Amino acid sequence: MTASNLETPLIGGPQPATAEGGRALDGVRVGVVTFPGSLDDRDAVRAVRLAGGSAVQLWHGDHDLQGVDAVIIPGGFSYGDYLRAGAISRFAPLMEQITAAASGGANALPVLGICNGFQVLTEAHLLPGSMIKNNSLHFICRDQRLRVENADTFWTADYADGEEIVVPLKNQDGQFVADNRTLDELEGEGRVVFRYVDGNPNGSRRDIAGISNIAGNVVGLMPHPEHAVEAGFGPDSSARGDVGVRGGTDGLGIFTSVLKKLVG
Repeated sequence: MTASNLETPLIGGPQPATAEGGRALDGVRVGVVTFPGSLDDRDAVRAVRLAGGSAVQLWHGDHDLQGVDAVIIPGGFSYGDYLRAGAISRFAPLMEQITAAASGGANALPVLGICNGFQVLTEAHLLPGSMIKNNSLHFICRDQRLRVENADTFWTADYADGEEIVVPLKNQDGQFVADNRTLDELEGEGRVVFRYVDGNPNGSRRDIAGISNIAGNVVGLMPHPEHAVEAGFGPDSSARGDVGVRGGTDGLGIFTSVLKKLVG
């Protein structure tokens, strides 16, 4: 990682900036979109840099993806969640570019939607189903255990099938719903990427926490891996063993996965 990529000192230092084959990860440019009401865009930028990549900040009203290699649509409350969560953001000029690029066949753009970003992806029909109010009708904020059900996507390749991770969860409209036929297709095609473990926090059908498109380049999940990438600022627990207070970094693999896939 070059010095220009570091805006503030990193606890534990920067991550190695090369893949196993020796190619530089910092040559991978990952765009992070900001909408009015985005809250976690800077956290996503920091996660990309900690993983070893180069983050590019993108504005929702632009028409140019600036040649990025992948895109993250971050969490927050875009447009205040008016109408429905993600319903207005789906019509942003930059979303037109993202939708076209993500549907581009063999060279389709990898796209990750986190929380509100997941909601935007369903509204844009890049992913099926919909997000509705939590079944408790309350905002939820807690550390959440997940199981990786599909390690074959662009965003999960650094994990193993069945591996468990702990990342923060914070949402109000986090209940994933779809008709039974769609749910059966997601299950049968291996497109359930993450599943809630140790309790379903929001009533999501079949404990689904994240899904992908058929190609595996588009992934959406409700929990926040970008808040579990740096010791000192993560969850108090990890699925990989004991950690110190705020020491969990289980979410970093989401970001290293796409970098390594793109240079590999």
